[in-house]
Amino acid sequence: MIKVFGHTAPDTDSTGSPIIWAWYLNEVRKTPAQAVLQGEPNTEAAWMLTRWNLDRPEMIADVAAGDKCVIVDTNNPAELPDHINDADVIEIIDHHMLVGGVKTRAPINITIRPLACTATIMHDLIGADLDRAPEGVKGAMLTCILSDTLEFRSPTTTPHDRAVAEKLAADLGINIPEYAAEMFAAKSDVSAFSEAALLRMDSKEYELGGKNVRISVLETTAPQVLLDRKDALVAAMPAVAAEDGSDEVLLFIIDILNEQATLLVPNDFIKQVAEKSFNTTVTGDTVVLPGIMSRKKQIIPVLAF
Repeated sequence: MIKVFGHTAPDTDSTGSPIIWAWYLNEVRKTPAQAVLQGEPNTEAAWMLTRWNLDRPEMIADVAAGDKCVIVDTNNPAELPDHINDADVIEIIDHHMLVGGVKTRAPINITIRPLACTATIMHDLIGADLDRAPEGVKGAMLTCILSDTLEFRSPTTTPHDRAVAEKLAADLGINIPEYAAEMFAAKSDVSAFSEAALLRMDSKEYELGGKNVRISVLETTAPQVLLDRKDALVAAMPAVAAEDGSDEVLLFIIDILNEQATLLVPNDFIKQVAEKSFNTTVTGDTVVLPGIMSRKKQIIPVLAF
């Protein structure tokens, strides 16, 4: 049985894309496969599973030697199971920069394309066979694309991502603005999560100025709800960093509707990073960054210290 999974702290794309590809492997390639997750899905991803009546994939803590695996929505070993290089990785499908470090036992198919969403790549790879897919698979694909593009607001959005989403929406009878509003409402409901869970919910590890930093992003249509928890979030940062082997946590609260980010600035290191990276002046414990929506395209590439 092939395990199909994305990165740790699974967002919508890392929840939906394993489901899509496992369906393709089972039903089209006739190869037994199972979608699995590295952690609890975020609120939007959980909403997607309920909305399209999809089974929640099993969670895994690690992989074992000989496990056949397909990696989707990442190629970064820091976001993969500890023993990924002992497993038998047979395919990688991703839309992030190539990091390196995953070892394979034989030549494999690797598809990395400059698109906003892994599900868009899968749409192209599946081709005409997608006509056979159940509504749930198509619905997951649409949800992934709208999530990763923030309903086409993100600078990562390409014309092809938009065209695929609009085609899927037409096939499913979905009104994109209404559907996206439901998605983002689910994403924004974080009342059940602790501060530590929020800091880990959508985060990536990155080296900056000799420090290992966790870059956390929370996308929401209700940023004030998170800003009201600012003091508690800042207080939780040292423990989260220590437990995860990081030196600092950078938290960006992305305001989807106003298309801007607010970075929490709890110390001088993050203040210097903010001022040097975004050409701004920090005068308090937060800084608003107009137009900043994408960690992949607008945050990680410019980070400096």
